[in-house]
Amino acid sequence: MSGADGDKALLSAIEERLDQGSARGLAHAVSRAIRDGALRPGDRLPPIRRVATQLALSPTTVSAAWSLLARSGAILTEGRRGTRVADPVAPGAVRYRKALHRQDGFGADFGLDLSTGVPDAELLPSLARAFARLTTAGTPQSYLDEPVLPELLEVLRADWPYPAGMLTVVDGAMDALHQVAGTLLRFGDRVVVEHPCFPALVDLLDDAGAEITPVPVDESGLLPRALAEALAGGPAPAVAVFLQPRAQNPTGVSMSEERGRRLAEVVADAGVLAVEDDSAGAVAAAPAVSLGRWIPERTVHIRSFSKSHGPDLRMAALSGPDDLMRDLLARRQLGQGWSSRVLQRILLSLLTDPQTVAEVAVARDAYAARRTALVTALAGHGVRAGGSDGLNIWVPVHDEAAALVRLAGRGIGVAPGSPFLLLPGDGSHIRVTAGLVRDGHEELARELAAAARTGAWGDRGR
Repeated sequence: MSGADGDKALLSAIEERLDQGSARGLAHAVSRAIRDGALRPGDRLPPIRRVATQLALSPTTVSAAWSLLARSGAILTEGRRGTRVADPVAPGAVRYRKALHRQDGFGADFGLDLSTGVPDAELLPSLARAFARLTTAGTPQSYLDEPVLPELLEVLRADWPYPAGMLTVVDGAMDALHQVAGTLLRFGDRVVVEHPCFPALVDLLDDAGAEITPVPVDESGLLPRALAEALAGGPAPAVAVFLQPRAQNPTGVSMSEERGRRLAEVVADAGVLAVEDDSAGAVAAAPAVSLGRWIPERTVHIRSFSKSHGPDLRMAALSGPDDLMRDLLARRQLGQGWSSRVLQRILLSLLTDPQTVAEVAVARDAYAARRTALVTALAGHGVRAGGSDGLNIWVPVHDEAAALVRLAGRGIGVAPGSPFLLLPGDGSHIRVTAGLVRDGHEELARELAAAARTGAWGDRGR
C-alpha cells in the first residue's frame, strides 16, 4: 500500500481493531491487523502524527506503541525511510545468531573454535552405567501422570539452594525460560535483565514483546542501587528480573551471598519476581546462592544439567511460586506435557552414581584451572578479563571487528561481544570459551592480547 488511499486503508484496519486508547492497546491492534492479513510485510506505516490524528491519540502514545512493536519484531523503524511491517518469517534469534559468529563467513576453518560456549566433550561423564540400568522405556499409567519421577524429585530437592515449593523438570534452561516467559509475561510488560546479557534470553524476551531495561553487573552480580532505580523508573512497572546467579554468561561473575541478600531486599520492596538461570550448575566453582533463600515466594530458580552432564540430555529443573508453577504446568500440558521419563531416569542415575559425581567434580576443577590459566596469562600481557567462574571469559578489546578478523586469520574463533551488550559506552569485548582450552594458554593469551590491541593507535599488528 502507498499514498493517501493506502494510509487510509491501513489506519482503518488498525482502528477497527483498536479497543483501548493506550500504547499497549494500539500495539495489540496493529498486531491483530498483521495476524489477520490486513497489514502485510513491507507495508509502510503512516507518520506518527498522522496516526495520532486519525486515531484520536497523542503522538506520545503512538510512539510508545511503535517502540513496543519494534522490540517484538513486528515492525521495523528505518529512520527517514519510515516504519514498515516486518517479515514474519525472518529469524527471531537475531542476537544469538550474531553471537554464534557464523554470519560473517568465519567458523568452517577454525582450528580452535572458542566461540560456542559449549562444554568439553571429554569432560562429560560416561553414560555407560546409566544406560546399563535401563531395561525399558516404561509406560505411563496416564498422560496426566506427575511430570517428574518421585525419586528424581527427591534428589533435586536435597541439593536445591533453598526449600522450594513446586518443582518440575523441563527440556533445558532455554525451555525453562521460554515456559516462564510464556506464563508470566504479557505483551508490553517491562522486565529487567543483566548488562551484558546472554543474547538468547534477549531474543526470547523481545519475541515475547517485553520492554527490556538493562542493569549493569560488577564482580559480585547485579548492582543493587541500579536495580532499585530500574524497577522504580520506566513508563510501566517492571514485573520480573532475569539474572544468572553463577558463572554469568558472558562475564563469568558469580553472585556473592551478601549481594544476593541485598538484591532480595530490592526485589521484595518492588514486589516483582526474580527469575534465576543457573546454567553452569554443577560445574560452577562458586557455591549456589539464590534469592530464594530470602524470598522464596518471589523466586523462580532454574538449574541446567547441560554443561555438567551433557547438552543433548536437554534436562533442567525449575522451581517457583506455587501459583506460577501451576499455570506453567497447565500451559505445558498443551504442548509436550512432560519431559521424557527415560531421560529423567538417566539423569537420576547420573546424579546418584558415585563415579559420575566424581567425574563431574573433575570437570568442575578442570574448567576452573583452565579459566584461571588463561586469565592469568592474559594479565601478563596487560589484558584484564574479569569474573571468576564458568566456561567463558569476557575480554576487552580496542576494536571488536578487528579482533575477530585477526583471530579468524589465525584459525581462532571467538564470539563477538556486541550481541551481549544492551547499554552504550561499555567498550568493545569478545567472549572466549576458556573451558575448551586444554593447554597452550600462554600462546593463546599472546594471540588474544594482540587481537585486543588491533586497531589501537600505535598498533602495528605485532
